[in-house]
Amino acid sequence: MTGSTPFLAGAADVGRLTRDSFCHQRLTVYQHKTGYRFSIDSVLLAGFVRPGKGRRLVDLGCGCGIIALLLAGRYAELRMWGVEIQPALAALARRNVTANGMADRIRILETDMRALSQSMTGGVVDGVCCNPPFGRARSGRINPDTEQALARHEIQISLPALTGVARRILRTGGRFFLIFPVDRITDLLCQMRADNIEPKRLQMVHSYAARSPRRIMVEGVAGARPGTVIDPALVIYRPDGTYTDRVRQLMA
Repeated sequence: MTGSTPFLAGAADVGRLTRDSFCHQRLTVYQHKTGYRFSIDSVLLAGFVRPGKGRRLVDLGCGCGIIALLLAGRYAELRMWGVEIQPALAALARRNVTANGMADRIRILETDMRALSQSMTGGVVDGVCCNPPFGRARSGRINPDTEQALARHEIQISLPALTGVARRILRTGGRFFLIFPVDRITDLLCQMRADNIEPKRLQMVHSYAARSPRRIMVEGVAGARPGTVIDPALVIYRPDGTYTDRVRQLMA
């Protein structure tokens, strides 16, 4: 990723947006200079997704559209929907989709994901991915910036509602991918199974190799039988604070 630079396309945007380049300049991503900006978690999740034979994927809470952009850039056959409730972020996601010439493959739906139905995606889909709000609505410090607060805390969506939406739009055998805090792993796996999405693949995410994992990435399959595999752990940083080779690959 290159360094952020101001995006100066119009007077209304001066000083308000930044422009970043990914994947050896193949992707351009505009973000709000203040407010919510995507984190490394979105990049890791995009790398964890394995569409298989699936061609139709939904990103719940897509923000600026980064996960859809990364996946569409890697898998030419994918058709994606990004769902975003915040109008400013949905507009930004549309801009990013257009800027990268992907409007024929990625559609942004400005709606509450709880209202999402199969009719909005033309039927059931093959996959759902989500980098959801991690914080419980009534725990921890809530960011005073509304955009960041909604993206990081369960204010608009709860974990049961999230897994329920995923199951409602997934075909039987469809895959659900998400990243979540390790300390809530029991909540997540139990809720997935309660909604008939069987956890099938797990991967722990460590900031540094010597530290305990901070995140877990999970792949579940709708209507599948029990049986789970654990991938080798993913480490984000080397001891000197630079990205590991694996993370650098995900950005290439």
